[in-house]
Order: sequence, then C-alpha cells, then structure tokens
Amino acid sequence: MEQVNEDTLAAARKVIAVHVNYPSRAAQRGRTPAQPSYFLKPSSSLALTGNAVERPAGCELLGYEGEIALIIGKAARRVGIDDAWSHVAAVTASNDLGVYDLRYADKGSNLRSKGGDGFTPVGPGLLPADAVDPANLRIRTWHKGELVQDDTTGDLLFPFARIVADLSQLLTLEEGDIILTGTPAGASVAKPGDVVEVEVSTTDVSLSTGRLVTRVEEGSMPFADFGAQPKTDDLQREEAYGSREAAGIAPAESALSPELKAKLESVCTATLSSQLRKRGLNNVSIDGLTSTRPEKRVVGLARTLRYVPNREDLFKTHGGGYNAQKRAIDSVNEGEILVMEARGEKGTGTIGDILALRAQVRGAAAIITDGGVRDFSAVAAMELPTYYANPHPAVLGRRHIPWDTDITIACGGATVQPGDIIVADSDGILVIPPALAQEVADDSIVQEREETFIAEMVEQGHSVDGLYPLNAAWRAKYAEWEAGRSDD
Repeated sequence: MEQVNEDTLAAARKVIAVHVNYPSRAAQRGRTPAQPSYFLKPSSSLALTGNAVERPAGCELLGYEGEIALIIGKAARRVGIDDAWSHVAAVTASNDLGVYDLRYADKGSNLRSKGGDGFTPVGPGLLPADAVDPANLRIRTWHKGELVQDDTTGDLLFPFARIVADLSQLLTLEEGDIILTGTPAGASVAKPGDVVEVEVSTTDVSLSTGRLVTRVEEGSMPFADFGAQPKTDDLQREEAYGSREAAGIAPAESALSPELKAKLESVCTATLSSQLRKRGLNNVSIDGLTSTRPEKRVVGLARTLRYVPNREDLFKTHGGGYNAQKRAIDSVNEGEILVMEARGEKGTGTIGDILALRAQVRGAAAIITDGGVRDFSAVAAMELPTYYANPHPAVLGRRHIPWDTDITIACGGATVQPGDIIVADSDGILVIPPALAQEVADDSIVQEREETFIAEMVEQGHSVDGLYPLNAAWRAKYAEWEAGRSDD
C-alpha cells in the first residue's frame, strides 16, 4: 500500500473541508444543512503521521475531528455526480484540528482557528479509490487510547461524489488537492501530552490506512499583541467537547424549573387560559386534537418539527435517510414535548410506533401533531401521551416532507417556538411564553383557590350574582375563608 509522504503534502495546492456531513454530528449540533458548505485550510497546515502539533500558548480548546480525506487524482471542473468519483485517486485518514479559542476572530473562514501549522495531519496509508466503495467506509478515532468516534459513510448527508461534483461547479479541483469530508459525533478536546489516532478502513476492515498518530504539545510562544487574542466561554467549551456535561459545565438553567413545573401541573388549562387571556393572549391553544392519554396532565418545553407538502423531487433529498423527522425524535430530551406542524393535513401518518417508542425511551413528555398517526393501536398503548388529529395508515411521503427542526412552527392554529412551555390536560393544549409562565402559574393557583371558595358557596345555595366573579363583599368573606384555611 502506498503511504502519504512529503510529496503527497507538497502536491496539495488546496485543502478544502466540509462543515457538517454526518447525521450523528448534525444531531449533536442541532442543525442540518440542506446543502454542503466548505472552508479552506492552508496547505502549510498539513502534517504526516507521528508529528506533534502545538496547542498554541494561551489556548484552552484544541479540538480534534477524525475525518476521511479524499486525494484528487485528476483535475475536475464542472463534473457530474456520476463521473465525480473517477477524479479521486485515493482516500486516507485525517485529523481536522483547530482551536475554538479563536473561532470568534474569523468564524466561517476558520483561518485562525483551523489553519495553524500541523493542524491537518493526514495518512499514513492511501486506499486506492477504485478499490473501495465510498459508501462503505469506516472512520474511527481514539483519544488517549479510548475509541471516541466510530461511524460509517453509509448515510452521509452529502456523499463523496456529490461533494466533488459540487465543488467542481465553481472551481477546478487539481491533482493532489485534499478534501476533508466531515467528522461524526464524538469529536472533542485534546490537551498537551494527549495522543489522538485516526483510522479509515472498509467497513469489514479488509483494507485500512493504519492509524494516523498525532501527539499534542503545549506551545511556548505567546501571540503578539497586535492580533486577535485567544478567548473562550462556555458556549465554545460546549461545542468543543460536544456537550455541557463533557465540558464539565453545569446544565443551563431551564425556563421550566421543577418548582414552576409543579405549579403548572397543579392547575388546569382552563384556568391558565383565562390568565393568559387577561394578558391579551387569546390564540395560544392548539386545537382540534385528541390524546391517547387524556387522563394525564402534561407539562414540558417544546421542541419543534415542521413538515411541508410533499413534492417528489424534494422528497428524494429530504424524505429518506436520517431526515428531519428522525433527527427530531433522536434529539428530544427528557421532559421535552415534540410539537409537529403538519398543516392539519390528515392524509398520512406523521409519527408511528417505532419513532414514538424512540421518543418514549428518550424520556419525552409527549408528542403533539396536527396530522395523522400510523400504527395507531401500538402508539395508543404506550405510556407516552400523543396528541393527534386522526389515525391514518399511510407512510411518510404521501402528503408530507419532514423539512426542518427547532424552528417557529404553527400547530393546531397556534404558533409554537422552541422553548415555549406546553401544558396539556383533558381540556386542551396551551402554549405559554416562558417569560409569562411564573406569574401565570402563581395567579392561576390564586384563581383556583377563589373558585374552590365560590363552588362551596354555590353548593350552600348562594346565588352567583356578585359571587362569580367576587364583588367587594364576597371578596371580604373569601379573605376570611382563606385565613381560616391557613389556620388549619
């Protein structure tokens, strides 16, 4: 097998990297691009296996990303997808290193953050492109000897041939150019003294590049004071490590604290609705749906998914594989409610038993869709409450395309934003703006105490005139009643 050597590095006039390409990475980032996007890395960032890389002095977050690199074998300009793979000579392993401390300085171009010397090690072996199936490759990364990334190219957002063809529409890919094709979930941060290894193989491991080994060292030369200085924050730490937990950061404060959740669970949606109306919010109910668990009162934060009307050419690009529907289900967290916009279209299922089960396993509080549900008896038998327009046997693709997640949507006549608080019971489903939730909950508790008093008075035979709502005289009696309850 041929090896990556100094001549390989010298032949690379361009190093092009894809931002997001693996579904696992897209789910981790919470965003899935409709088209590939790219950035350039200088050829001076290339390095061979076994070389050390400096974490620049003053930097905290040297991120590593195991990737499959394509080596262009013959020039490609305006080639089609069917012909694109023939322009690739070989594939090898690469590590797309970068410092998150400098992302702010040129975010998008990534020049400072990812262009440093030694920030693109490649090798060691070259797998001939004509000897491998580009959809049947495996990428693995080890950090300090522990396997941290392990994925395949079977369901890439943008297959390799599409990337080559897409790039060639505007620029000439020249012999020796290197394309980094994206990293799967599991990328994280390496510190001085750590060793990172990356290997590319066929999925059956019959062919392998061997391990690309990079050792991290601490830089000693500080940045000059006339340029951008390293700086970071918890957002960059979270993105570098992959999660707040991995970065050792306390969970972000939720708009729905346990105390607030308990308050909202203690009152009915009819009361909450009247309090929202007092604040001028009249169109905050999701209407026309039925619940598989009408006896349950559900409170949670909204996650959103939008379907658009089916169009066959768009379904080919957005309907199959790890589409927005699957990403939404796979990223819903414990206690969250997945709300789906299906435009009230009842002619197909927007959720079925397998995906509903996945949401239940992940701890979702409920699923809400203003479309149909398939596998209805199985979905209805689950503990997870599902709110739906009707059962329907049709599979996805008859009327809908799953299009996007975590955006503002319309469901059952109400606007829902990610992070809105959803409260549902046998009376209906309400959308509560987080900024109003605390005062609405407190005032609803007071209202329900008043209504308990009013109900007792009506039961004793009093007229509702002046009692409902309370006039001054009855309010004084209510204050006495309330004081008496406090003494008990």
